[in-house]
Amino acid sequence: MAATTAQPMGNLPSGLGICTTAPDIFYLPELVFGGLVWILVASTHVIPPNPLGWVMFVSVFCFVMTFLWMVIFIAGGHKNSSGWAAADFAYHGLAAFFYLSASVDLAITTLNYKTATVILPAISLTASPLTEEALATILKYYKIDIAAVVFSYVATLFYFIHVILSAIRWKNF
Repeated sequence: MAATTAQPMGNLPSGLGICTTAPDIFYLPELVFGGLVWILVASTHVIPPNPLGWVMFVSVFCFVMTFLWMVIFIAGGHKNSSGWAAADFAYHGLAAFFYLSASVDLAITTLNYKTATVILPAISLTASPLTEEALATILKYYKIDIAAVVFSYVATLFYFIHVILSAIRWKNF
């Protein structure tokens, strides 16, 4: 009996095969949770603009790029090339890094909203009173930002799992 030393060639799925193979099965959850982050952050006042602008850039960029990446894989545009396996690893690594940085920025901004809901009423006792409607609006944005933070970290987790499985696939290609 002869031993074989040949390694199995990797395979990039196309068509509906992306819905049944790891890591490609994570495209849809990445789109869903990334889209939720985009919607939730866009539904609040972008205050302060710098960190939330970064969060919006990351969520829109990753949503569009993941959608395009998924379409390329469904259409079979990768032609089962090892270069596409490496590019899949590189893109999802960049997306995981971007989402992690955006999640931290969003969490810090949300903590600042919490501080605002506690400090603003105390300040308004000595200055002009803060209306209940204004405080309710701040609290509403705080709750929306909490949901955005949770979904942002979930999207980060999906991108991180995707990059690990893409690295394994690229190594075995």
